[in-house]
Amino acid sequence: MGGSFANALASLDVGTLYFIAICVTLLIGLFLLHAWLQDRNSALAWWSLAYLIGGLSGALWRLGSAIALPAATPTVLMFVAVGMIWSGARSFHGRPVHWSGMIFGSVFWAAASFFPAFAGSAASRMVVGALIIAGYSTLTAAELRRERRKSLIHRWPAAFGPILHGAMFLVPAALATLCCTGEGGQSAARSWIAVFAVEILLYVVGTALIVLVLTKDHAVNRYKMAAASDPLTGLLNRRGFYEAAASLMAASCCRRMAPVSVLAFDLDKFKSVNDTYGHAGGDAVLKLFANVARETLRATDIVGRLGGEEFVALLPSTATEAAVAAERVRAALATASVVHEERRIAVTVSIGVASGAPTTEIETLIARADGVLYRAKENGRNRVEIASDPAVAPPANRDRESVVPSWKLGRKEKGAATGGAPKGCVA
Repeated sequence: MGGSFANALASLDVGTLYFIAICVTLLIGLFLLHAWLQDRNSALAWWSLAYLIGGLSGALWRLGSAIALPAATPTVLMFVAVGMIWSGARSFHGRPVHWSGMIFGSVFWAAASFFPAFAGSAASRMVVGALIIAGYSTLTAAELRRERRKSLIHRWPAAFGPILHGAMFLVPAALATLCCTGEGGQSAARSWIAVFAVEILLYVVGTALIVLVLTKDHAVNRYKMAAASDPLTGLLNRRGFYEAAASLMAASCCRRMAPVSVLAFDLDKFKSVNDTYGHAGGDAVLKLFANVARETLRATDIVGRLGGEEFVALLPSTATEAAVAAERVRAALATASVVHEERRIAVTVSIGVASGAPTTEIETLIARADGVLYRAKENGRNRVEIASDPAVAPPANRDRESVVPSWKLGRKEKGAATGGAPKGCVA
């Protein structure tokens, strides 16, 4: 069956197939280059150059002896291009380019070409070439699989494509090794060369589609993060915090009603910082606190800036555990400082801690944490205070429209604002 398929492809004219593959590869390279000019994503630059070099290698291979170049040049360029596709996948995830690994395949092929036994064996060249391409395809798949953000496409389609292509390269190589020995070997080899031509065409088109989907979703995710982030501190803004909090509380509902806790932060005497050092000095202090909170709290904790010097965090933990985390933030900030206009600025923070079931309205938890935050202020600042009892979730049939979120009220008006359970929970 495989031989019949190869013979059918051979009748399509190998030269025409390779010409189409070269044209498609060059066109995709130009298209990716245009996409890079629009997005300035370094991965797109790598991938566009890889396709252009790959198309050039195919053109040189077709020209053959018409140009005065070493016989191994087209194949070396092809392996450089495949290595650059792997480098683009690494760059896509912010990983450094592995230069030696990128050129290993081409260097190995160029060195092997100096040995007459290798250069004169079509089967050996085919098998080694297929192994090199399959290896780079697998490495590319491994890099694409590193993406774990839910907003991007699932990892398995991005990884499956290169792995499939790598495996398909190995199949004709193995069969060609068998067919190139014995009677009718040259005819079989020509048939499998046609298989390679079709496979190359599928490879460049399929990989380009995966690349474009990844980069598009990467850009969308970047824009979403920008819309949900505070431009000064890089933490979540009000909208981003409430969206992330809803997701975390819904997940906590699914984990047998695991408790959640809110930390309410307020920088002590921040107005005097602004009065003494100006708003630029105040901004430097806000950035300092954001960095301390980011480095001190866990990756699973959600931290946001609600406005001014008011920050809030949501932790999937009990009140006791949250108080320990709050104390770490307080102690870290108390020993930190920032230099602004050759003057060192130090600041402290007061923190209120409140906890409750994940069915509790987030505004209720923030209001309770805010209340004990004021107790920390009254008790001397630069301290952590914990609410005496956990917040109680409201009845499930409570009218949500009657609820006034605590962040819409003034500090002295914040109280027991309540509402329904978070999305995804059943109170």
